[in-house]
Amino acid sequence: MPALPLIALAVLWLAGTWLRIVHQAQFYQIEEYMSRRYLGWLLKHPRRLMPIRPIGAWLIGMAVAWLAGEAALIAVIAALIAVIPQPAREIKKPLVRTPRVTRILLASFVISAAGHFFALSWLTAANILAVSAVGMAVYLLAPVWLVGGNAVMQPLEAGLRRRYLAQARQTLAGINPKIIGITGSYGKTTTKAFLRDILSLRYHTYATPKSYNTLMGISLAINRDLSDDRRAEYFISEMGAYVRGEIERICQLTPPDISIVTEIGPQHLERFGTLENTSRAKYEIIKNLEPDGVAVFNWDNEYIRGMAAKGYPNTRLTVSRELDVSQARQQHVTWIAGDIEERLAGLSFTATHVESGERARLQTGLMGEHNVTNLLLCIAVAHHEGIPLRDIALRIRTLKPAESRLVRQTSAAGITIINDAYSANPQGAASALKVLGLHDGGKRLLITPGMIELGPMQAAENRKLGKLAAQSATDIILIGREQTRPIFAGLAESDFDMARVQVFETLAESVDWYQQRLNAADAVLFLNDLPDTY
Repeated sequence: MPALPLIALAVLWLAGTWLRIVHQAQFYQIEEYMSRRYLGWLLKHPRRLMPIRPIGAWLIGMAVAWLAGEAALIAVIAALIAVIPQPAREIKKPLVRTPRVTRILLASFVISAAGHFFALSWLTAANILAVSAVGMAVYLLAPVWLVGGNAVMQPLEAGLRRRYLAQARQTLAGINPKIIGITGSYGKTTTKAFLRDILSLRYHTYATPKSYNTLMGISLAINRDLSDDRRAEYFISEMGAYVRGEIERICQLTPPDISIVTEIGPQHLERFGTLENTSRAKYEIIKNLEPDGVAVFNWDNEYIRGMAAKGYPNTRLTVSRELDVSQARQQHVTWIAGDIEERLAGLSFTATHVESGERARLQTGLMGEHNVTNLLLCIAVAHHEGIPLRDIALRIRTLKPAESRLVRQTSAAGITIINDAYSANPQGAASALKVLGLHDGGKRLLITPGMIELGPMQAAENRKLGKLAAQSATDIILIGREQTRPIFAGLAESDFDMARVQVFETLAESVDWYQQRLNAADAVLFLNDLPDTY
């Protein structure tokens, strides 16, 4: 067999391996380069590790090449069919070409090339079938090369992280702002945005952008945004966590003077395992307060109520939208919301400072009753920091929802679009469905893939979601047949007309469907955006 066809075939398989490495890097990045979680995701579904089309093309090509007497052209065609990337499906988080992922990719390319060359060098008979077999094996091992590339780069990455963190600490120390930390299973980003806008009435306030809530994300924001702008009097740090210890590390970078816990719920329960573990992880933001710090708790959540009961620190502010004044006094709750009303124009409620009796009737264009709790948390902090309640009330009138969190707009066709597509949790989903139910002038369409990362509670919570949806929607589109089976079951257990339920595999199909069938005065709610984290 001439050497040139064998070399061409080997190069083709290696190029395909590199393409697969780049594709897999998207998922690896979503898992924050945590190899155990990434490999666990791969192993959950065999097709992720052993894709059908490449393996099928290779097997057919090998068989035909063998029958045809090792026909090189057939082997090359089979390899091309195997390695050419399939059309991209909808993805929630495309690969972000950061310097780190570029370094990992380059290292992975080198390791895979070395592995390929080493395997070929051991062949006792260099022929089309043998070279194809080695190429297929190297291709399937693309995730291993990716993880290996990350491992090789770890010493360099550790050094860069230390440098970035040192720079961020130095920058923050030079500014010396008052630091407010916010954590919770959900509600962090929304509360952060509201609090930033309210505190900006009196103070120069900086909040970490979007959902930057990891140690490196926060350090990046500090180094990028504050190195040349040292005016910040308040720094609001959103603190997320997938494992215990993450919030504590963030607190070492941004030690809070004020800590807020919004909610404890099943969001990311798949990672924490139990709500008790979630609670312990979130309590790190309280433990890392100095004794003279301020802790702000959502009293309506039993796990957060347990945090407040620990008695640390000395200054603890609590808020509730479920208690009346008498109950709040007995429970020593600081702020309550009463007479809550929700209309298409927005929310209105009375905020009361229980100890002093000071109160104000608040109105806002924000939707979703869960936002009453988020606003109460902000009121508690802003009032404690010296902003009068009447001024807070005026600013609340002008607040806007955070991106893709119950944002309403009207399309050119007159259809009301309710965008709650950032993520979904049981409490937020119930609020969003109630908002959809307020639109009683036409059809009310729900488009959802359901809730994800709820661990052992996921099926039960999505079944409940189906039952709730039956009360608010007139039409429903479920995205992802397997993913949404519990929602479908919940709908079937209600008296919902199942003929008005559509199931599609992609978000684009659902958009095409509603654009052809909905008219002015109809409303559509996008609840969560894709049927999988990826």
